[in-house]
Amino acid sequence: MRLNLSAGLLALALAAASPAPHAPRIVSLIPSLTEDLCAIGAAKQVIGVSQFSSDIPCAKGLPEVDDASSVDAEKIVALHPDLVVGIPSQSRSVAVLVRAGITVQLLPDDSYSDLFGDITKLGTLSGHGAQAQALVAKLQAETQRLRASEHFKRRPSVFIVLQTVPIWTVGPQSYIATLLWVAGARDAVTALPSAYAQYSPEALLRLQPDALLASRDAQLEQNLNREPWRSLRAVGAKHLFIADDSNVLYRPGPRYNQALAWLIERLRPLAR
Repeated sequence: MRLNLSAGLLALALAAASPAPHAPRIVSLIPSLTEDLCAIGAAKQVIGVSQFSSDIPCAKGLPEVDDASSVDAEKIVALHPDLVVGIPSQSRSVAVLVRAGITVQLLPDDSYSDLFGDITKLGTLSGHGAQAQALVAKLQAETQRLRASEHFKRRPSVFIVLQTVPIWTVGPQSYIATLLWVAGARDAVTALPSAYAQYSPEALLRLQPDALLASRDAQLEQNLNREPWRSLRAVGAKHLFIADDSNVLYRPGPRYNQALAWLIERLRPLAR
């Protein structure tokens, strides 16, 4: 018994003397990934963010190291990160960081499933795997609760307006199109060469969706008296869903259930 007790104390002493696992210093080039990191408890490890992260509380005051068109490699190197996370479309921008010996992970964020995959991967990379798994379970449980409230008889077709002049929209493979489906509707566009692409006014007129979905900064309301918008039956019926916060609506991050609840509430009258 004494021998076992001594061995146990020795094990505890060795564990106490062992250094804590290193928490990697992380630069996040994409706001959704920054939100993920903060949501899984890795906020203190984030040392640099995108300039489009101003709405994320845990990103306030952190150095901004990239914008829509470029990455400030010198600024990132000066921060001495252990890890830089971004998305595949940034591969050329971060090539110089890779050559400098900095570990870079590019995580796809186009689809709905990517949302959960990114949270899980960031949990592994940051040392917060258990928290990431718990967050995914919590988010998916909330999604199931929201879906249980639908009881829709039909799926109204919705055209997603990213930009009005020229018209840009999203395809069925995109995150927001899947979120529409989860909410009880469907993307009016059934085929597109990529997740996000330009769309012709003529094709939109032929489509005649049941409703239009846009964020306030798409300026849809300012263009409703112009073609093709004024000739759409959805405009005449005032089936317009305008979100004040495009970040909550379009960003595939841990706040997506807010967007889902917002969509379900507005779609309900059209789906009965």
